[in-house]
Amino acid sequence: MSRTCLVTGAASGIGRATAALLRERGHTVVGADLAEGDIHADLSTPEGRAALVARAGELTGGRLDAVVSCAGVAHFDPLTVRVNHFGAVATLDGLRPLLAAGTDPRAVVVGSVDSVHPTDPAIVDAALAGDEDTAVAASRAAVDRGEGHLVYSSSKASISRWVRRAAPTGAWAGAGIPLNAVAPGVVVTPLTRPLLDDPEMRGLVEKSVPMPLHGHARPEQIAPLIAWLASPENALVTGQVVFADGGADAVLRGDRTW
Repeated sequence: MSRTCLVTGAASGIGRATAALLRERGHTVVGADLAEGDIHADLSTPEGRAALVARAGELTGGRLDAVVSCAGVAHFDPLTVRVNHFGAVATLDGLRPLLAAGTDPRAVVVGSVDSVHPTDPAIVDAALAGDEDTAVAASRAAVDRGEGHLVYSSSKASISRWVRRAAPTGAWAGAGIPLNAVAPGVVVTPLTRPLLDDPEMRGLVEKSVPMPLHGHARPEQIAPLIAWLASPENALVTGQVVFADGGADAVLRGDRTW
């Protein structure tokens, strides 16, 4: 059965691969991105987030069967927490009424194995409290003290924890909408290619994200997992952060499951 799906970050990387796979399977895909697609929206701003939700309603007749929040950035800048956490939350919460009107609705957000790396508690706590101004200020402070790398890991940790908190609530599970996150390891995209092409940086990347199973991933290898979580076949998996990381989480955290 054909479904209507919305994918953010659909112009490149995992978002593009997921949108392509869903279309190959006969589904209607509304692609959203900053510069191209069916919806042009800047998810770093309240105005862009509102525009995404409004335009999605217009294009879909007010109903969606799946939402995949892939849009993300990895800059040493407060922009990262604006997009990766607040943009994702606004996307999922804003489109939840459209999902509630859909058939077998599902929602997935793309996190990262980087969420298990050190984070800045001030950024994470503010993000989970929904306080964007404080999260941005904490991100700027991290950059100023030379710890800009913590902004990305904090944004991915906070969105993963938000999924865990939101998924079992009445708004999601109570409405019959599974909500999950996928946490990839290193994925070869235009964003990561310059790092991987530099021997020194590649060594640092492989040390921080060891992937003993098949090494670095391609976006097309992550898309099928997202598609399954967004499908009617997924009846019971919710509130999970599913690591698609070639074993990186198991190496980094050992046998601890929680």
